[in-house]
Amino acid sequence: MTDEGMGSVEQGAAAAPANEPQSAEASPVVPQGQEVEAAQYESFDSPAAGAQNGVDRLHLLMDVPLRISVELGRTRLSVREVLDLQEGSVVELHRAAGDPVDVYVNDRLVARGEVVVVDDCFAVRITELLPGGNRDGGEA
Repeated sequence: MTDEGMGSVEQGAAAAPANEPQSAEASPVVPQGQEVEAAQYESFDSPAAGAQNGVDRLHLLMDVPLRISVELGRTRLSVREVLDLQEGSVVELHRAAGDPVDVYVNDRLVARGEVVVVDDCFAVRITELLPGGNRDGGEA
């Protein structure tokens, strides 16, 4: 090769924009005539801005259905005891009458309450909301 040919290779390498880093990997080829712009991202430095966005978008979740269940109590039975169940059988639970019941939202324990009757239907009056750290869905 001549020095003239080497010079043209160096000129071609120098033709890349100065603000783009040179890497060992092949960069994507942009067809001539198309512009390339750097992506613009929202700053994460301001926690208040991100928190406000979350609050604004919270309304999108307000109509999502959740499964609520109330646990009156539990017990263990053998297979024989389950097979012996019939109409009129009484199953004793490991919770005393008057003890608070557990309120679960999507299988997570979130509250405790007392059973009440409203218009001939059972209901639960919430007596204790559990803090986030205790909402593990485990037995109390």
